[in-house]
Amino acid sequence: MILTGAEEMMQKIRIGVSACLLGTRVRYDGGQKRDHYITDTLGRYFEFVPVCPEVECGLPVPREPMHLVGVPEDPRLITIHTGIDHTEKMKKWAIDRLTQLSERGLDGFIFKSRSPSSGMQGVEVSDEKGVKTRRGSGIFARAFMDRFPLVPVIDDVMLNDPALRENYLERVFVIKRWVHLMRTEVNAKDLIEFHAAHKLLLLAHSPRHLTLLGRYVAGPNIDARGLSDLYVRTMMEGLKRIATTKKQTNVLLHVLGYFKKELTGDEKRELLEIIDNYHMGIIPLIVPITTLNHYVRKYHKEYLQRQVYLNPHPLELMARNHV
Repeated sequence: MILTGAEEMMQKIRIGVSACLLGTRVRYDGGQKRDHYITDTLGRYFEFVPVCPEVECGLPVPREPMHLVGVPEDPRLITIHTGIDHTEKMKKWAIDRLTQLSERGLDGFIFKSRSPSSGMQGVEVSDEKGVKTRRGSGIFARAFMDRFPLVPVIDDVMLNDPALRENYLERVFVIKRWVHLMRTEVNAKDLIEFHAAHKLLLLAHSPRHLTLLGRYVAGPNIDARGLSDLYVRTMMEGLKRIATTKKQTNVLLHVLGYFKKELTGDEKRELLEIIDNYHMGIIPLIVPITTLNHYVRKYHKEYLQRQVYLNPHPLELMARNHV
């Protein structure tokens, strides 16, 4: 069973988030970094699970600032002034915390950028000579991504990029639908329906992955449970690819093709003009999507009504208003 938009809105998405981004004063200087998009917009649909690795592993507020030292692949977490090594304390705490988070069933995580504990990428690491590079990940963030490779992650800086934000939100809602499906006695028919509902979304991200997934579900005797791990790994890998304007335009034209017999010549020309204006960057994606959804409802196109691409997440998130 695929969740509809209304059903998704009734079931809050559970997201882990760095506690300082919610306005909690847990930073080393006693401050916070509240992100109003997270708290005021996403908070309408997301249930937040706050995490502050440094405080939760036993460090006080305020506290001496820390940085990463060593090699980016496996750095140490060291206080800047006194040189105290908190690496093992952090790693030991992270093991237990990740087990707790696994039990909560997170659909995504939003990390604090550049944090030595929570930064997911581009965190500054100093080598033994003091030479700095921005190729590291925070100790907890790395442990989380290793433990939950399918869970969509983003940081507060990336969340300000419209394309990255849209990509993240799409993946969060897809993983929510997948988890919902896996809670049932899933069979071949269920998996095929799930795949069919996400075809256009996959086409907008990665036609290659769509083709590959199509082969997975094309066999005559599909073992849905046995195939599920491979299917979802491949799907989430494909959805990480950014849906470019060119690929989006291709999908929009593909959807338009379903109305060859219904639309008048003027209506077709108007839609083509809207799609072309999107392709040229004059209008955002939400405009052609809204117009196509109007015709989907008007002409009762059942196949398109089931397509996640046309309604991937609540409109109130405004994720497609700027891409």
